[in-house]
Amino acid sequence: MTSKTRETEGLSEGRPWWRHRWPWLLILGPAVSVVGCIITIVLAFQSYGDQAIIDGGARQGLVVTAPAAPAAQR
Repeated sequence: MTSKTRETEGLSEGRPWWRHRWPWLLILGPAVSVVGCIITIVLAFQSYGDQAIIDGGARQGLVVTAPAAPAAQR
């Protein structure tokens, strides 16, 4: 029996999936991305959530509208 056969048999000997290293390695990348996204959203709302609209727009609910331009500028 070769060492490759022993390794293959060792992986399929009935161990549950969470006992193997590869599923955790594959889950790690997306999990880190989700955590980073959540941190970014929380920081954005904490830092810029109550910031006033400076360019003259009006906020009506979730919609921000630009003011009407004077007739001379059209």
